[in-house]
Amino acid sequence: MRKAVNDLLGAYDKLIMDPVHGGIPLYRHEIKVIDHPLFQRLRNICQNDILSLVFPGATHSRFLHSVGVMHVGGRMFRTMIDAYLRERQLSEQVDLSLSQLDAIDYLAKTIRLGCLLHDSGHSSFSHQFTQARKIHDLMAQPGRFEKLWAGADYRDYFREPPAELEHEHYSVRVAHEILTQIDLQDAGLCIQDVMGIMETTEVTPSESFCRHALTFWEFIAGEDAESGAIHRDDIPALVMNMLSSIVSGEIDADRADYMLRDGFHSSVTIGGFNLDHLLSNLRFGWDVKTPWLGLAITQKGLGALEDFVYSRYQMYRKVYAHKTALGFDWLLREAINEALDDPEVFDWVDTCLSDMTHFADLTDSFFWEAFRRLARRRPVSYSRCIVDRVKLSHLDTREDLSPQEITERSDWLAQQLGLDRKDVVTCTMKARFSRIAESFDGIKVLQKDPVTRRRSLRQITDVSAFFSKFGDGTITHFYRQPAGLGR
Repeated sequence: MRKAVNDLLGAYDKLIMDPVHGGIPLYRHEIKVIDHPLFQRLRNICQNDILSLVFPGATHSRFLHSVGVMHVGGRMFRTMIDAYLRERQLSEQVDLSLSQLDAIDYLAKTIRLGCLLHDSGHSSFSHQFTQARKIHDLMAQPGRFEKLWAGADYRDYFREPPAELEHEHYSVRVAHEILTQIDLQDAGLCIQDVMGIMETTEVTPSESFCRHALTFWEFIAGEDAESGAIHRDDIPALVMNMLSSIVSGEIDADRADYMLRDGFHSSVTIGGFNLDHLLSNLRFGWDVKTPWLGLAITQKGLGALEDFVYSRYQMYRKVYAHKTALGFDWLLREAINEALDDPEVFDWVDTCLSDMTHFADLTDSFFWEAFRRLARRRPVSYSRCIVDRVKLSHLDTREDLSPQEITERSDWLAQQLGLDRKDVVTCTMKARFSRIAESFDGIKVLQKDPVTRRRSLRQITDVSAFFSKFGDGTITHFYRQPAGLGR
C-alpha cells in the first residue's frame, strides 16, 4: 500500500524527455516493458510510414508515440479523479481510504500499460504494411493465428481464432509475450486486466480487478452506487469498458498523442489543440438506467472537444491525405509487394509473422535494405522510386466518389490525356467521423441543474450542432505511374 501511495504522489523510477509532453515519468515495471526487445523494435518503425518524404520532420517513431500515449492515458484518468475530488470537496470533506487509494493506483497503472502496449504489434511502415496485397494474403493464411500463439494459450483473450489477422492481434500477442517475461506481480498487477483493455480481446477480469472496480464505483457514484440499480457482478465489465475507451475510443489517449505529435513533427499547426483544457474538463459519467459508465465532458469543455475533433478532421485532409503523401503510400505498398517476389525475403517475412522469436526483426530497416538491393538490380522499379523519392505525377483529386465513379473518372482521365488505362492509378483515404455525428455513447455532455446541482448526461449532438457537420468521407487522388512501371 505504501508503494501505491508513493506512486500516486508522483514517485517514479525514471524520466523520459519527450519533445511533445516534456518529462514523462516511468515506474519500474514500465521500464522493464520498454527495455524488452519486442518493444525496443518500435524505435525502428516510423509512426507515419514514409510521410517524411513529404514532411521531412515526420521521422518520429512508434516507440515515442507509445510512450506518449501511456503518459496521456495516465493523465486522463488522474485528471478525472482530481476533478471529482475537487467537486466533492465543495460540499463535504472527502477522506480517501487505503482501499480507495489502492483501487485508483491499480486502475491508473493498468491504463498506462494498456496504452503503452496498444501499438506494440505494428510491423514495418505501420499501417501501410498490412495494406500491401502480399502481406495481407500472408496474414490471412489458414493457421497463421495458431502458429503465432504456438506455446502460449490465447483462450484467455480470444474465444476463438479471428477470421483475419490485423495489427491489433499482433499487439495482443506481443503484449502477452512481454508481460509474461517481466515480474508484473511485483507491481501488484495482473496480465489479464491489461490485456482486457486492449482492442480485440474478450477477457474475464481478475479477482483483484473486480475488487478494485467495486471500490472505484462506490467511490465515484456515491448514492447511485448504494441504490443497487446496477448489479455488482456487472460493475467490473463496465469499469473495464470505460478504461478501454481511454486506450482506444473516439476521444482517446491514442488520438490525443498522435495528433499533437504528428502536427509537431510535420511542422503544421492544424493538428494542434489544447490538451490541458480538454483533460481538465473530462469527467466520469454514468447512467444506472442504461447502464452506462464512460467519459463525459463538461458544458464549458465542449469548445476544447470541438477543437479536438476539428483538428483531427483537418489532419486527415491536409496531412494524412496529402496528394503526394498518398502517392508515396501507394508506391510503398507496391515496393513491398515487389520485395516479396524474392523468395528469401518472402520466407523470412513469413517466419517473422508466425514466430515471436523473430518478430522483433520486422522493422522499417529490413525493408529499406531490401528496397536498396532491388533498386540496384532493377533501375526501373517501385523500390527505385522509394529509394530515390520518385513521386507519382498527380492528375486530379475528387471527394466522396463511389467505386464505380472512381473507375469512370480513371477511364475519362486516361482518354482525355491519351494514357494507357493501366497508367492511371488511384489512392483513396477514408476518414471516419460518423460515430460522433450520430448518437455516440462513447462520451457524453455533463450538465448540472443550476438549482439542485444534480448531474445529468446528454448526447453530444443534443447539445452542440457542431458535431453534426462531420461524417465519413473519402478523398481520392488520381495519378500517372512513372514510365515503364505497371506493365
